[in-house]
Amino acid sequence: MRWEGGRRGGGVEDRRGLGGVGLAGGGAGTLVLALIGYFVFGIDPFTTQQVVRQFDQAVPQQGKVGTPEDQAGQFIDVVSANINDVWARKLRGYQPPRVVLYERGTQTGCGFGQTAMGPFYCPNDATVYLDLSFWQEMETQLGASGAEFARAYVVAHEFGHHVQNITGTARKVQAAQQNAPNQAEANTLSVAMELQADCYAGVWAASAAVASGGKVALEPGDLEQGLRTARAIGDDTLQRRSGGQVVPERFTHGSSGQRVEWLKRGHAAGDARACDTFAAR
Repeated sequence: MRWEGGRRGGGVEDRRGLGGVGLAGGGAGTLVLALIGYFVFGIDPFTTQQVVRQFDQAVPQQGKVGTPEDQAGQFIDVVSANINDVWARKLRGYQPPRVVLYERGTQTGCGFGQTAMGPFYCPNDATVYLDLSFWQEMETQLGASGAEFARAYVVAHEFGHHVQNITGTARKVQAAQQNAPNQAEANTLSVAMELQADCYAGVWAASAAVASGGKVALEPGDLEQGLRTARAIGDDTLQRRSGGQVVPERFTHGSSGQRVEWLKRGHAAGDARACDTFAAR
């Protein structure tokens, strides 16, 4: 993936090195982390809020805001800036989310966030939270690709949740989930949210080069690496990997096939209007 000549946004808050904030509580944290670990690839915003509030309050942290000095941090800064540039062209009134890098754990607008949750978006403070050690776990434990675009896809997926927050989709889904007759139906809505975020990631990937004058762009083979990652983090694949049976009613992010399909759809169309995963349910 081409990115090193891309625009640097300079708005990343880097909390790495501040030390992970400890939990004030006891056994609840272990139980919650065991549950949220299943989601692996950024749990949906509403689950994030419900889960992290079970933690006691942690001490707020404030990191350095700007462009990180290390290559991994610079990659996040450039990719985030490019994603913002793409959505600013496609969505009137678009306002970028904050991006926070952290290690182990950190306080968020949705409560306490921890590495085991994977990358996630908090709608309460409109912030994408990333612990970059997740890349290694995703690659070594889940068989995801280590290619740069595969990592950028993860970031773009979380920005997709920000788009849903701006457009009001997130609020509508939350209301529908609260009125759902059962958990299976609520999960179906969660799947549609996550697949739409995958599709939005594809839209960004298709538009990155135009928005950056070719300085941020996919190269041959990159899309395939992103699809490999989408396949590795499907609910059915994760359920099999955990040794359990595949139970579609418990899906929250979509099957491997669905995640691959919607990432491809977004990339093929380059248009957010192609991402109506709710109509396709």
